Amino acid sequence: MGDIRRRGAVALGLAGLVAPLTLAATAAPAQAASCTTQAGPYQKQVEKFLGRTVDGKQSSGDCKAIQAFQNKHGITPAIGYAGSVTWGVMDLMNKQKAVGNNPNKDGKCPVNKGRIACVNLTLQLSWIQDGSRLVYGPVPVRTGRDGYETRTGLKKIYWRDIDHVSNLYNVPMPYSQFFDGGQAFHSVNLSMWNPPGSHGCVNMTTTTATKYWSLLKKGDDVFVYGRKPGT
Repeated sequence: MGDIRRRGAVALGLAGLVAPLTLAATAAPAQAASCTTQAGPYQKQVEKFLGRTVDGKQSSGDCKAIQAFQNKHGITPAIGYAGSVTWGVMDLMNKQKAVGNNPNKDGKCPVNKGRIACVNLTLQLSWIQDGSRLVYGPVPVRTGRDGYETRTGLKKIYWRDIDHVSNLYNVPMPYSQFFDGGQAFHSVNLSMWNPPGSHGCVNMTTTTATKYWSLLKKGDDVFVYGRKPGT
């Protein structure tokens, strides 16, 4: 969350970029973590997701493949264990992929508002539509973690700051578009599947955030619904 008071706005809640808790709180020393020989409770599901031989047994190759996935998305401890967090990320990816090009199939994001940015917390997806016409997306996003949930409901973009910097975390929040107190769309240099999530903002890749910047303007509607897994 940036210091928006200087613009005459009152921050209604924490938001924005947060150092990934799993990395900051439990990060291992600089040396690479060793691989576990233990099979996890989601061994077969993880093996299938990674295209490994599905036998439910942990091999050296399985461990290295799981560990590479964990390192890519900031899942710790990155020891190649097929646990609930790792499988939860993979399961979410599968569900996101299944949405295809029809993210508003359930009709929950309003189609009577003209151009609107939709955020489905349950699937961690966002898109822009104009009426019932899909304009951009869907794309994966990273929303508020437990205790700092991205607030649901119909909002409006009320302030945009392309080079915003959070005074709370002293981190850049490029392409910020604020829609609810201190909660905003903005880019981060993190995986969109990096647990546990933001402090309320809707994190995006730079590509997505720049596209949202070009497609949206002050006064455009934002609709947030659903519930992020684990919150």
